[in-house]
Amino acid sequence: MSEHTLFDRHLIAKRRMTALKRAQDGADFLMKAAANDLQDRLDFISREFETGIDLGGHTGHVFEVLKSSGKVKHLLRADLFAADPNLSEPDMIVDDAVLPFAPESVDLIVSTLNLQMLDDLPGTLIQIKRALKPDGLFLGLLLGTDTLAELRDCLMRAEMEVSEGVSPRVIPFADTRDLGGLLQRAGFALPVSDVDRLTVRYDTMFDLIRDLRAMGATNPLKERLKTLTSKKVFMRAAEIYAQDYSDADGRIRATFTFASLSGWAPHESQQKPLKPGSAKHSLAEALGTKEIKS
Repeated sequence: MSEHTLFDRHLIAKRRMTALKRAQDGADFLMKAAANDLQDRLDFISREFETGIDLGGHTGHVFEVLKSSGKVKHLLRADLFAADPNLSEPDMIVDDAVLPFAPESVDLIVSTLNLQMLDDLPGTLIQIKRALKPDGLFLGLLLGTDTLAELRDCLMRAEMEVSEGVSPRVIPFADTRDLGGLLQRAGFALPVSDVDRLTVRYDTMFDLIRDLRAMGATNPLKERLKTLTSKKVFMRAAEIYAQDYSDADGRIRATFTFASLSGWAPHESQQKPLKPGSAKHSLAEALGTKEIKS
């Protein structure tokens, strides 16, 4: 890791593997929701793909959606960091920060709930675009702005109150307003980004943290506090959470923002935007109004 890295990638890999080995029922609810989102997006795509890659692989939900769609002739599973012990052997094990794919070798790449853990998201998007054949498609889903905003706020306030200082505890998620621009800068044609929110309810903050631990998604920041945090901080944070982010029945809310991305490797058959000034009809004509000229 260089001094400029945000994430402890070795720790992410270790916690991911531990979570897979101790797989708990229900801990994959985010991945199931992501797979359902992918299913809906695939339904609107009419073409078929010769070769596709499930980039991330863990839990198998995305792989099954791609397989059952019948739209990918040769489907490969690329597990992240290590093979999932609960599934059959993957076709490959990869680090999505350094992709092993040859230029213009794949027709479809799907990445689900992994990209938010990258130090260099634009760099990985460039690698994905480079690996796609002309008119190949990238579909991505990552956690975006406002994810776990309630937890971040409560921990920060509690730590300020109890310890008179703040340490980084929740990762900074990508600003969803910028993701379309990142796709365009990476060289994708017809880039599209969209946002959806999932609200999950828990009895207490500690139940939320238990789920995050079961996903292998607890604090992976390189600059995280390396010493044990006082129990008073967590108890106070739980009190603030129950006070400020609970519903009438007393259960607390946790927000997860899904930022969906899609982009195509450029191809001459794709639609091109019209040149400025080339329109044959004015906006006033389309709206059935009179154009007022200055």
